[in-house]
Amino acid sequence: MLVRDAMSSVVLTIGPAHTLRQAARLMSARRVGAAVVLDPDTSGLGILTERDILNSLGAGQDPDHETAHAHTTTDVVFAAPEWTLDEAATAMAHGGFRHLIVLGSQDPVGVVSVRDIIRCWAPGRQQPSALAG
Repeated sequence: MLVRDAMSSVVLTIGPAHTLRQAARLMSARRVGAAVVLDPDTSGLGILTERDILNSLGAGQDPDHETAHAHTTTDVVFAAPEWTLDEAATAMAHGGFRHLIVLGSQDPVGVVSVRDIIRCWAPGRQQPSALAG
């Protein structure tokens, strides 16, 4: 099975000036655990995850003043839709992260998470698009 078969095609894209509260609200509304951060000044892609927000809150930082930019991971490992799930899982295990931005023609076309991979590998699996969360 390939990454394209498991990934969520719902890609939440935010800017670096979004506050963590704004990012959390958008992530919650879209039912996703990560947002792609597009910084027009650097033309780069980063990722902000639920763990990044949790770490900020745990450190006592104010989510209304902390920006996505300050908590974005910019040294991102990207997946291709043609990767196997084994390749994606290996990249995640080696990097110690739970989400991969999937790039097609240099643009984000999806996000694949550990949860997506487990759903595909589990007996009696359902397709990601049929799942509600």
